[in-house]
Amino acid sequence: MELTGEPPPDGLPGDTEALLPAPARARGYRAELGSILLLLVLYVLQGIPLGLAGSVPLILQSKNASYTDQAFFSFVFWPFSLKLLWAPLVDASWLVPTQYVLGLFMIYMSTQVDALLGDGHGRGPDVAALTVTFFLFEFLAATQDIAVDGWALTMLSRENVGYASTCNSVGQTAGYFLGNVLFLALESASFCNKYLRFEPQPRGIVTLSDFLFFWGAVFLITTTLVAFLKKENLELIPAKEETKGITDTYKLLFSIIKMPAVLTFCILILTSKVGFSAADAVTGLKLVEEGVPKEHLALLAVPMVPLQIILPLVISKYTAGPQPLNTFYKAMPYRLLLGLEFALLVWWAPKVKHEGGFPVYYYAVVVLSYALHQITLYSMYVAIMAFNAKVSDPLIGGTYMTLLNTVSNLGGNWPSTVALWLVDPLTVKECAGAQGHTCATAETAELCTAAGGSCVTTLDGYYVESVICVILGFAWWFFLGPKFKKLQDEGQSSWKCKRSN
Repeated sequence: MELTGEPPPDGLPGDTEALLPAPARARGYRAELGSILLLLVLYVLQGIPLGLAGSVPLILQSKNASYTDQAFFSFVFWPFSLKLLWAPLVDASWLVPTQYVLGLFMIYMSTQVDALLGDGHGRGPDVAALTVTFFLFEFLAATQDIAVDGWALTMLSRENVGYASTCNSVGQTAGYFLGNVLFLALESASFCNKYLRFEPQPRGIVTLSDFLFFWGAVFLITTTLVAFLKKENLELIPAKEETKGITDTYKLLFSIIKMPAVLTFCILILTSKVGFSAADAVTGLKLVEEGVPKEHLALLAVPMVPLQIILPLVISKYTAGPQPLNTFYKAMPYRLLLGLEFALLVWWAPKVKHEGGFPVYYYAVVVLSYALHQITLYSMYVAIMAFNAKVSDPLIGGTYMTLLNTVSNLGGNWPSTVALWLVDPLTVKECAGAQGHTCATAETAELCTAAGGSCVTTLDGYYVESVICVILGFAWWFFLGPKFKKLQDEGQSSWKCKRSN
């Protein structure tokens, strides 16, 4: 479970229907049920790489990886936020080849990943190789996402294209659950021995290698069926003259971001999530470090699924008006204070830990805290999505809104990476039991251990960072928050892109 992260503002662009040609006839969803179900399957497959990548930090933490290593691995999550950079190059024809490459890459990864994670006998994880491998993995998944979004336009009629967005959100969530929660449960020896086996075994039912091989095979089989059995509906493919050239698309993106109102929005949204970075990026890893089993942490996300479905529906009633950013502004201080409460949860963990694990009431408090966190997170997320939809120029709504969503995503990515990077430098350790030695670096820590001492943490950088982040967050809320809200008062002309033709 990540105690973190905005739901990916994925799905089809806001002006999808405008791209569809007139010949698209009125058809009920039952007539296209096969296409809708196929889209759902493709989006489930898309969520698998996201879920697997999300499970690796928890595995690394259980292998005592440093927070500097975790920060380096966090670049794996950037491709989905940066996909706008190569999206103009990708169309629906990329779907089959991209999925074949993904399937083959997963099978290749299954032969290498155990070695990359370390053998547990003195050889630790190769974080650099893991990061490069999973970055390529996520890059391919993001490219597949672009292709599926494009293919949806040629599979569904104008009347049913809205189902594509539903398939995206439901399918990607289900895929993430399979690749993250289900995998971590089946990979855990203790979980399998307790709930799924009669005879205890030293390993879980599956390994990451097994899981990658299985889903690689599923990708290849599914893609072969799609290639032979499903064709694009030529009636629904937009006419050539309606589509922009690649160069024109990049010029359009540049012209949008140069507009003063958009530039101000980008600068403010890129700095607005600094206050949440320690809580969002580090808390889950710290709980694993304190002994909370990673599979239990993942399973705690299950009760949140109904809440994550209901919250956008409820919150959208408050963000549907002319000033959606008011909801963002009101939710922000509560989310910042929950960051301090998360730090208290980490501090409390060793105090209540016993030989059998953690008491039920501790997990109950974690679930309640996570639920409150989700309410504040979704309040801010839905508000931003509503604002982006409100200000996007309707003539280029898809490109415009995708750009604003991309910047919003990056506003969460870079603070999380920096927060992970700073945990180790902010942590103070002393060498206990060996006079004249320190634990300032990895080398001096080894010398301390060799001299019969042990490194003891006297100041955990996570707590320092949590306080600093909350102070920076409230400073943003107090000084820049009103300026952010004031963007709602800008006239529509401030957001309209000046076109040359």
